[in-house]
Amino acid sequence: MKIYADLHIHSRFSRATSKNLTIENLEKYARIKGVNLLGTGDFTHPKWLEELKENLTEDSGFLKTKTGFKFVLQAELSNMFRQDDKGRRVHNIILAPSFEIVDQINEFLAPKGKLASDGRPIFGKMSCIELCTGLFSISDKIEVIPAHIWTPWFSVLGSKSGFDSIKECYGPFTDKIHALETGLSSDPEMNWRLSQLDRFTLVSNSDTHSFWPWRMGRECNVLDIEPNYNSLLNSLKTQKGFEYTIEVDPSYGKYHFDGHRKCDVCFEPKESLKNQDKCPKCGKALTIGVLHRVEELADRKEGVKPKDAPDFKTMLPLSEIIALALGVKSPASTRVNAIYYKLIEGFGNEFKVLLEAGETELKKIVNEKLSSLIIKNREGNIKVRPGFDGEYGKPKI
Repeated sequence: MKIYADLHIHSRFSRATSKNLTIENLEKYARIKGVNLLGTGDFTHPKWLEELKENLTEDSGFLKTKTGFKFVLQAELSNMFRQDDKGRRVHNIILAPSFEIVDQINEFLAPKGKLASDGRPIFGKMSCIELCTGLFSISDKIEVIPAHIWTPWFSVLGSKSGFDSIKECYGPFTDKIHALETGLSSDPEMNWRLSQLDRFTLVSNSDTHSFWPWRMGRECNVLDIEPNYNSLLNSLKTQKGFEYTIEVDPSYGKYHFDGHRKCDVCFEPKESLKNQDKCPKCGKALTIGVLHRVEELADRKEGVKPKDAPDFKTMLPLSEIIALALGVKSPASTRVNAIYYKLIEGFGNEFKVLLEAGETELKKIVNEKLSSLIIKNREGNIKVRPGFDGEYGKPKI
């Protein structure tokens, strides 16, 4: 079965999220997007977990709604700790196969952090090694995936608080880490430059804080597997059935280039080095972005692809392309939505528009400019002004 899986999202109980993030809306807009397996987000939050238990039933390690839409139990944790005389801040995605195991996970975590305070709880004195010690003692069916591994502030390889290798962070549990989330500011090709990452499955997810389709599934994983938890786990471990990932252009991510947002300074790595990683306007340290950090750790030149590594496809969300064609700033504008839903009505869901719709068929619904941009987007030919220091990149013609 072809599965479009977005395995990292949030509920309305996480900070800076939409109040409209309900189970009903998540299913509705996932179907519009074309996603058919969605992480639940935030199973550590008591109120959200209660809603999940009331509205979803267990099905072969997944959860399902009354209409049969599938979720997988998922949460994100923020581990903040000291290791090797340095403050570390690492986010981890956790997948679990049942409510029973989730209850045990929460029982383990509860004394170490305030689960009810945030859907993405913070654990101020628990290292990733301690986290894995507790989780894997509960069940070997639990999957730990380092989240957005290059983000400067909160990731395993980030420039501000990360490590130089996965092993430094996870120690004796490194072999139990099977997948890494590349994040919006990097793609598989960038990660292929590090031979130390060859054995890991590179996954992509939206990390959405909103239910809108232009956020949900903007990055996702395409698998050909049986619709159950064991098959998903096996695919993450062995890459069997793991076909490809859908990626945005890494420049679209909020931390691709180096920069200082307050001074509107955006540099590629060479420019940062010339300025000694300092902002030329105010003299403060630049936020070193993902591209720079990859360059620091890479042991390969660009263009090398490890043997049997799953492929990827680069494209921006459809709403971004419509906004670009109309010349409007917001992908959520009324004008954009009107055209968006005409295309959904014509083709069924967003992924069918992005991946399959022919230009002739597109022109029956939208004008030539937009139909041409949709095809260019499919081919990865839309330019993006790079994001930096928390600022999203901006598509341009």
